[in-house]
Amino acid sequence: MNDLCIDIGYKSINHVGEQLCGDHVDIVEHDEYSTVIVLADGLGSGVKASILSTLTSKIISTMVAAGLPLEECVSTIMSTLPVCSARGVAYSTFTIIHLLNNETAELIQYDNPHIIFIRDSEVTNYPETEMYIEGKKIYKSIIKLKEDDVFIAMSDGCPHAGIGSVYNFGWKREDIAEYIAPLIPAGYTAKTLSTMLIDEVNKLYGNKPGDDATACIVKVRRREPMNLLFGPPSNRDDCDRMMNLFFSKQGKHIICGGTTSSIAAKWLGKPVKASLNFERSDVPPIASIEGVDLVTEGVITINKVLEYARDYLGENKSYSEWSFRHDGASLICRLLFEEATDINFYVGRAVNPAHQNPDLPITFSIKMNLVHELSECLRKMGKHIKVSYF
Repeated sequence: MNDLCIDIGYKSINHVGEQLCGDHVDIVEHDEYSTVIVLADGLGSGVKASILSTLTSKIISTMVAAGLPLEECVSTIMSTLPVCSARGVAYSTFTIIHLLNNETAELIQYDNPHIIFIRDSEVTNYPETEMYIEGKKIYKSIIKLKEDDVFIAMSDGCPHAGIGSVYNFGWKREDIAEYIAPLIPAGYTAKTLSTMLIDEVNKLYGNKPGDDATACIVKVRRREPMNLLFGPPSNRDDCDRMMNLFFSKQGKHIICGGTTSSIAAKWLGKPVKASLNFERSDVPPIASIEGVDLVTEGVITINKVLEYARDYLGENKSYSEWSFRHDGASLICRLLFEEATDINFYVGRAVNPAHQNPDLPITFSIKMNLVHELSECLRKMGKHIKVSYF
């Protein structure tokens, strides 16, 4: 294994007037060394299309992850999907990205717009082999991965955007490539890039999409460890052990909580420098300790981070808030969501006397739930999480 990892993000918009999306993305990690991403576009739109695309992506991703040959996967799809009574065909178009050992990408494409591949911030051509399975033309490619490689897969709702209005023939694949390529060097996450791309598609449709549209982006990046300390240990004698473990880890160090930062400052032999700069009314100000990358308040700040994390996994509407602000929650979001790939939580189980006031809605169980929920959200973002309790 190398020290590369994969960042995956996607976003969809529905055909105007439809509650269900006819596109579906499925991601299966067969093990630490194999990840399968399938973007399927069901025939038509609405409920039927949603069922077709969901079945297609689930079946293909599971079979490919299990190591079954491509021919068998495609044959299974063709014989499994119900036949559309109106069109007399039964299929969903699909794009498969199979990542092995973070070293090789196998691309399999059927009737979807071809994947845009960006290397060294330039749109790059890649070899494609034509093959026929069950009478269907399939394109297959194998690419050796390099750091900062980016793959953009999409359903045909993306290049159809703006057809007959903004563009005579829609937003062509080369136009999409020209739009996305300059954004890559800025370091946006795959989720943010897919959000920006689909937001642009939606604008070209005049916010009334004439088709379901989905973009799935895969970025190859180097692993970036991050360490977050939250709360003092339940046993005071464990303070030194907790600090030793926390500061011995590679990567940036974030400390959340007033008591926790005081313990860390004493261990480091450095003062805590408080800030009175309130960036916003609902998040307490940050502080600083020499040797620590970020020092924030505890429960209120982490609760705000969790709120942003839930949104990030959904519509990602709050990106414009935390992406540029300098309050504690926004700074933590940028570090955890955008920079980190491997996150170590060091969580103290001590009960804060200040939280025992019955007039405050903060309890020990709420604090533990915050850590649990945030770590689960980060796992769903594709981060590797380790939580240690003291």
